[in-house]
Amino acid sequence: MAVGEKRGSSLAAGVIERYGKCRELIPMDARFHNISIGLYEKEGTCTVWTFSRHEGAEDRVEQIREQLVALGGMVAVAGTRNQARFPCGMLHVRPVRFLIARAVAHDPEQQPPSGEIRIRDTKSKLELIAVGHDTDRGAVYRIGSEGEAPNASMRLKSIVRGFVRYGEMETMGEGEVAFPCGQRHDELVRLLLPYSRNISAVESDMEAEAQRGQMTTSTLGFSQT
Repeated sequence: MAVGEKRGSSLAAGVIERYGKCRELIPMDARFHNISIGLYEKEGTCTVWTFSRHEGAEDRVEQIREQLVALGGMVAVAGTRNQARFPCGMLHVRPVRFLIARAVAHDPEQQPPSGEIRIRDTKSKLELIAVGHDTDRGAVYRIGSEGEAPNASMRLKSIVRGFVRYGEMETMGEGEVAFPCGQRHDELVRLLLPYSRNISAVESDMEAEAQRGQMTTSTLGFSQT
C-alpha cells in the first residue's frame, strides 16, 4: 500500500471515530467542482463532510447543511457549520439518504417548496396529496388523490407502500402512514412523495448510484444500516 493510501485511510478512520458511520456518499457534487460529499451520523447528529481541500469547500459544506434544514426540516447544531439533527431526536435513515442527495443537487438560490403537499402522478391522471394531522397516536399522514382514474385505489396503495419503503414509515390505517417517532415531518413527506409514486424507477436509480460509489464507500466508513 502506498504512503498516500495509508494517510488517506488514517484520515478516514479519524473522521469515522469523530462523526460516526457514513450514511450516504455523493460521489460528485456537480455544483462545486465535482467534489465528493459524505453524510456521517453519530448518536443522531448528522455531519456533512468532504475530504476535498478545494478552496471554498467548507463554505459549500455549510451551504449543504443549510439545505438539510430548509428541505428536510432538520435543525442546525449550534456552533457548527456542518451538523444538523432531526427535532424529534431520531435518525430517519432512509429519508436522510434521499435528503442529502436533494440537498447537494438543489439550487441554493431557489426557495424550498412550501404549501400543500401535492404532486401530479406519473402513471395516472390523479393529483396526489399528503395531509398530516395530529391524533392520539401521534402525527399521521393521509395519502389521498384528486381526479379520476380506473385504478385509483390500487395506485394509492402502491404509493403508501412507497412511503413505507423509502420513508421507513408505518401504516396506521387505510391510506395512512406515520413516522416511528410519532412526530410531524412535513418536509420529509414532501421530499418522499415523488419517490413513492414511482418505486421501480427509484430502485434502478439507487442501484446505479450504488455502483458509482462502491469503489470509495468502504474507506469512508459507509453503512446502509
